[in-house]
Amino acid sequence: MNVLKNTNIPRRTFLRGCGAALALPFLDVMQTRGASASAPKRVAFFYVPNGVAQEAWHPKETGHNFALSRTLQPLEPVRKKVSLFTNLDRIKVPGTDGHAQAGTCYLSTAAPDELSPAGYPLKRTIDQVIADTAGKTTPFRSLELSCNSFTDNKESVYFDNISWYGHGHVARSIKDPRKVFQRLFNVKEHQANASVLDLVRADAKDLQGRLGRLDRHKLDEYMDSVRTVEQQIERITKQQVDANELGIEQPEKLWTTMRRDEYIQVMGDLMILALQTDLTRVSSMMVAPERWDTPLMFEDVFAKPILHHGWTHNQKNEQVLSDLEKLDQFYMRQFSQICQKMDAIKEGDGTLLDSMMFTYGSGLSSGMLHECSNLPTVIAGSAGGQLKTNRHDQHAKGTPIANLWVSMAQAMGCPINQLGDSTGTLKGFLA
Repeated sequence: MNVLKNTNIPRRTFLRGCGAALALPFLDVMQTRGASASAPKRVAFFYVPNGVAQEAWHPKETGHNFALSRTLQPLEPVRKKVSLFTNLDRIKVPGTDGHAQAGTCYLSTAAPDELSPAGYPLKRTIDQVIADTAGKTTPFRSLELSCNSFTDNKESVYFDNISWYGHGHVARSIKDPRKVFQRLFNVKEHQANASVLDLVRADAKDLQGRLGRLDRHKLDEYMDSVRTVEQQIERITKQQVDANELGIEQPEKLWTTMRRDEYIQVMGDLMILALQTDLTRVSSMMVAPERWDTPLMFEDVFAKPILHHGWTHNQKNEQVLSDLEKLDQFYMRQFSQICQKMDAIKEGDGTLLDSMMFTYGSGLSSGMLHECSNLPTVIAGSAGGQLKTNRHDQHAKGTPIANLWVSMAQAMGCPINQLGDSTGTLKGFLA
């Protein structure tokens, strides 16, 4: 039994030390005595570029407990907490680059007559609409991440960001894990190499005496997870030092030394920390930028760097199509692993994943023809039990994905009824 020694610890509690402020996870002691455990609802987006290989993505079954397709197989460990939605479309704007609008318009689905001077409908995206409400009580209204390890920077802002504050005003994503960590935990520059845990250890020790046994265990697990992220970043830094000693040119930026899976997972860990500690309730992560024809390495999947965008236009070649399916499965494994980490974090009567609407998607369905109908859409979590899960909902052809965004916003408590080309809420979305 978890005996509460003090029920006056507020949800917005920080451990503080010189140059750092560390937010706490959701603890039982933060509940009002006699009240049921209730974690805040969160929303996050996991964006993959260039669409997906269609045949391997789509299951043959619909409804409850449907059989997972080849690409969706990595979701098996969390399948009971996952929903698939098909036949959801976004507007395609004629005469503008298909990939640029895939990213910029994905979360806004603005109408073609709402073009910006740049030629794209850069309206406010649904994550920022949700943040207007959900961000009122958190230190950060939202957190935007990108796993873009390219150093050539050959493409414009439209290919590397999916979040927009408003007309032409980008919510620019952060690529460097160290910068994300320092932003979240407020570490001063001259103390950047010190452990945040060392800075707040005394405050944590004082708090320990006010917690019950289970909450002490939660706090220990949480501080261990923070240290794990620190150690991951430290290991990458050490690899750079070793490379310099060998006379190899030092990579321009820290994250360029990471394996693809490591890069995505460390960004996922940072996102989880931000959500778990209620530093934000809204986040997005691009696992790679749209188009960007520079070769990219996927260790343990392909023997040499690949051209994802180029492959999507050669899908009639069976070997290329098979390789695209492998790449889709790689991204789905990364998503599933982050989901499993969320599901291992206990919060009240459920888990962090239970409080989430963690959406896997792309602004294109097929990259070969730049199609944006029947977009790949998976949601993990139930927003605190509001969503039915372990289901495949096949909607009427032509259903706007904006209907999904409106439904998600309403589930997050946002007072909106319309976004972009939406025609209402998504039928059968809520339990």
